[in-house]
Amino acid sequence: MTTRHTFMPPPPPPPLDPNGGPKGEGKEFSPRRGEEGGGVTVEMLMSLKILIVDDHRIFREGLRALLEKEPDLEVVAEAGDGAGALQKAQESRPDVVVMDIAMPGMNGIEATRRIVDEMEDIRVLALSMESDRRFVVEVLKAGATGYLLKDTAFAELVTAIHTVAAGEPYLPPRITHMLLREFMQRIPDTEGAAYERLTAREREILQLIAEGRNTKEIAFAMKISQKTVENQRHTIMKKLDLYSIAELTKFAVREGLSSL
Repeated sequence: MTTRHTFMPPPPPPPLDPNGGPKGEGKEFSPRRGEEGGGVTVEMLMSLKILIVDDHRIFREGLRALLEKEPDLEVVAEAGDGAGALQKAQESRPDVVVMDIAMPGMNGIEATRRIVDEMEDIRVLALSMESDRRFVVEVLKAGATGYLLKDTAFAELVTAIHTVAAGEPYLPPRITHMLLREFMQRIPDTEGAAYERLTAREREILQLIAEGRNTKEIAFAMKISQKTVENQRHTIMKKLDLYSIAELTKFAVREGLSSL
């Protein structure tokens, strides 16, 4: 008579938790925000850490709620003034500080200067109601990598955060145009005024000089005598207050007459 044996598979091993041991043993595991089933996503591992600095609590809370909806942004701290910003930056080491400017006590410009001086790996993005060029220029001089106005769209703020986190400057078109206009107004126009005093023929001769043509070549190209070329060159030098071919060439390059 043949005896039948029933095969009983061995019991499965206890499930492992993310810490590497049997579930329920060792260090307690708590899934991070935004993870499904306790798995650590690539996005969470690469999150940018944000410090919000503003003296209005309701603004900080509202901004935090919006930023935390972004999968790759994590608000690690808040501060209500410049001194608090410096302390929180030292404690939490954020990637980007979103910094207000006008605050009681230490303002955002001074806080930016100290944070950038003491913690070179932290980027500062100024976010302010102030559109006056003095505030923009001063906070950029203090070390801020970008500047945004508070009436900007949230999507642009997210773009600005990623841009400055990568070490690239970010300025919206309105601020860029303001600074460019200011810059252009400060450029002395003495050279432009001198160039305008030249006649059309003198400008043509100046261009040919800058291109390296000699007197004979210029005379041939313009169908004038070599003596006329020499006289015209002397007149050009006198009008521009330049007295060598090298100086004339540099001037022509600055004015866009030559790419040499």
